[in-house]
Amino acid sequence: MIINTNTGSANAARILAESTSALQKSLKRLSTGSRIASIADDAAGSAMGAKFSAQVTRLNASRANVGNMISFSQTQDGYLEKVAGALERMSELAMLATDETKSDTDRGLYEKEFDELQSFVTAVSSKTFNGTALFSSTPLTVTVGTTQVGAASSITFSGANLVHTSYSSLTATSVSVGSATYAAAALQTVQTAISQLASDRAQVGANISRLETERNTISILRDNLSAARSRITDVDVAEESANFARQQILVQSGTAMLAQANVIPQSALRLIG
Repeated sequence: MIINTNTGSANAARILAESTSALQKSLKRLSTGSRIASIADDAAGSAMGAKFSAQVTRLNASRANVGNMISFSQTQDGYLEKVAGALERMSELAMLATDETKSDTDRGLYEKEFDELQSFVTAVSSKTFNGTALFSSTPLTVTVGTTQVGAASSITFSGANLVHTSYSSLTATSVSVGSATYAAAALQTVQTAISQLASDRAQVGANISRLETERNTISILRDNLSAARSRITDVDVAEESANFARQQILVQSGTAMLAQANVIPQSALRLIG
């Protein structure tokens, strides 16, 4: 029986310290919702979680990019819808002006409205969306994500994918309904413009469909990456609650046993006394 070195107390103190550390770690996991209380818990998992988080953040930004491009295209279609209404009215005016029972003076009244609608169609071609021309031949590129090697993945609308609304043949000053002859020619020009407009609106619709499909794909990828990140970094509350209860019991029993270990050397006093 010895007094200077209480091996039992030292062992009990060490085990109690380990249980207390485990209890604090479990408490931190439950309070933060994170399985990785410190980088030492899972260094590789922490690194993977950070990479997944960055990817999810980029995908959210990509989804916003695509959403803005969808709004851009929807704005295009909104203007084209109004142009369609103007062209319908212009074709009606041209048809009315071909009536031989009307005088050129009568046609002059139709010409006033026809000219204003021409001006409207001309003005639409210069409209912008947040400073970007809605109807231009300049290619438009929207970044939708990154590849495995980090290069940007994007969609470019150019050539036939762009809508120009350059109905120059329709908006020329020579297009008029001031006479029956002019009105007949104007009617053909308007009908050609209507056909072009139908093609333009179909292209805008196709662009929106492509963008919405891309946005849905981004959302699926983002959700899957978020799930993968969750499996690495998020704590299983049910499992950790059971571990927390276990560590609580170990700390309580360890405290009690340390107290008992500190009492044992006192029995040596009986031999001395």
